[in-house]
Amino acid sequence: MNTNVQQTIDSSLSRLSEALAAGRSETLTEYLRAMARFHAYSWFNVMLIFMQRPSATRVAGYKTWKHVGRWVRRGEKGILILAPMLKKDDAGDTNVFGFKPVRVYDIAQTDGRQMPQFDSVHGDPAHFYSSLVKLAWDQSIEVEYADDLQGADGVSMGGKVQILESLRPADRFSVLAHELAHELMHKKDCDKDLKTKELEAEAVAFVVSSVIGLSSRSRSADYIALWGGDDKRLADSLKAIQQTSSFILSSLI
Repeated sequence: MNTNVQQTIDSSLSRLSEALAAGRSETLTEYLRAMARFHAYSWFNVMLIFMQRPSATRVAGYKTWKHVGRWVRRGEKGILILAPMLKKDDAGDTNVFGFKPVRVYDIAQTDGRQMPQFDSVHGDPAHFYSSLVKLAWDQSIEVEYADDLQGADGVSMGGKVQILESLRPADRFSVLAHELAHELMHKKDCDKDLKTKELEAEAVAFVVSSVIGLSSRSRSADYIALWGGDDKRLADSLKAIQQTSSFILSSLI
């Protein structure tokens, strides 16, 4: 990795840190209001949702939809999933002691306030996308495309990533960089929490995208903040982010 590229990496991370320290953008604020009570679903529940309503993209309970300004239409049939039941032990730790059936509803079953979207990545990745795909395959990571990923743009599956086919070229590059970062950083002997994993993957995607000339600061800052990341957490992960960014970029430029 030459000095100029390393300086660009450092500059990119500095700008991302500034964006996070500056606070939430208007888009993120609106998104957080809408999604604050949404749950992260297990793979089992994802499969339950898919089996009952394959077209579902965003699901939540009746009260949650009402809280964010939308209402389930009369007569709509709920999607059955399993929700964990929690209790605290003597040490004060919260543990799962069972599951109970609950019903959620897809956004298509509701009416009301329009849901905001994150900004897109801007620019042209040109030949860098094919180089990124080649790097993945060189690392024994398969790259596949899907028409529907249940509301996600990409998925990291341990030895394989799936990318939403309909993404624009710039977004496709950024999403693949994000999922590839997960594969390289988080699939072997990783005990980091989910917030840290998402911050690191998106920061790597931001750096790699920035170095090849794509613009994604607003999107990345919003995404990281949504997962509870901030400039301090970013600083704690800088070494891992820089190492992974450098590894990816060494195959691209």
